[in-house]
Amino acid sequence: MAHQKGNKLKIQNNIRSIAIGSFDGMHLAHRQVTADVDAIVIIERNGGYLTPGYKRSRYTDKICCFYFFDKIRSLSPRDFVAKLKEDFPHLERIVVGYDFAFGKEKAGNAETLGELFDKEVVIVNEISLEGVPVHSRTIKAYLREGNIFMANKLLGRSYAIEGRVVPGQGLGRESLVSTLNLKVEHYQLPLEGVYASRTKIGKSWHPSVSFLGHRVSTDGSFAVETHIIGEDIGSVEGQVMLEFKALLRRNRKFETLEKLKVQIEEDIANAKKCLA
Repeated sequence: MAHQKGNKLKIQNNIRSIAIGSFDGMHLAHRQVTADVDAIVIIERNGGYLTPGYKRSRYTDKICCFYFFDKIRSLSPRDFVAKLKEDFPHLERIVVGYDFAFGKEKAGNAETLGELFDKEVVIVNEISLEGVPVHSRTIKAYLREGNIFMANKLLGRSYAIEGRVVPGQGLGRESLVSTLNLKVEHYQLPLEGVYASRTKIGKSWHPSVSFLGHRVSTDGSFAVETHIIGEDIGSVEGQVMLEFKALLRRNRKFETLEKLKVQIEEDIANAKKCLA
């Protein structure tokens, strides 16, 4: 049910408990914070993400509500709490992480929230896995160094990116192996190199070997490419998802296309072993 208030459309809801945060990655710690609430209030910053925008909703069954950071950054902590009460008129409980900060220039923290909100505030302590604190920034650091094993462990799932199929340089099908070339935006990309992966085309997942980085052996341009192992998938258009399983090797230059082709065949064999 919605009604008009001035020029502003108000959505009526019966949400009584929310978790607030950026929730980039929807990793293991985020699942603890959001476990026992009706809805998640996501602060959207439009940055380099593990899970850009609405894609966070793929990893939760909770209602996802978005606040765009640029729209709320000037609010004082008190005004921010007032906005929450207006947007969620039946709100009784707020859950945040121990490092939650809010309000103009991050003037408020989790304790401030408890002082300003007149009902229940739950503060979730830092979550660690085998001694490693679970944070989005830690996962991004592991991705940048190619440590897919640890990134996936802290995420509680395989790291995935999505891209649109675009024309490639044409060498693959002619001289090397056929690949899908992807234009990927807004994601934190792993270390440049070759990965054992799975590729989702339409509703189907396929074993694959994927490369991302600068094509230093050919035209030098940056590319994200994936080769489907053991099948010809024909022409593909639209969006494709890549799921990273293991780093096979770092990006490096080959003196000839023949040497590159030999290495690619070895990469495919190693990917098969990883994915078996």
